[in-house]
Amino acid sequence: MEDLIERALTAKVETAAIATVNAAITEAGTQADKIVGTDPLPGSPEWEAEQDTDIPAQRQMAWQLACFRIQLAAGIDSTASVMSLRRFGATWTTIGRAAGMTRQSAHERWGRRVADMLDPYGVGMPPMVPDDDPSQA
Repeated sequence: MEDLIERALTAKVETAAIATVNAAITEAGTQADKIVGTDPLPGSPEWEAEQDTDIPAQRQMAWQLACFRIQLAAGIDSTASVMSLRRFGATWTTIGRAAGMTRQSAHERWGRRVADMLDPYGVGMPPMVPDDDPSQA
């Protein structure tokens, strides 16, 4: 019995932890599909009807917001989701609303890390990222 306890206490668990987080993130996507729905199949009448509309972009934003909320509720680090939301044009107001906080609080929580990833050289954010830094208002 002591050997089993010792093994549990000393085993390297980093790989298992990464696998667990990856499985949780994958499941968050599956659950977001159930909430938002999936894209129609390319070439289908539904898909054709959505062409030249903003419905695909809205669905993608809604899906990412649902994933973000699920990850937050599950206690998963959601910095990558915030970065993705910003790249898709989500404002700090929208991100804050999804997180149940103000835009200022959302910016304080994720703004620096997201900026460091999206603008690693300090040359400016990609054009699709909204210019809505609440600290500049």
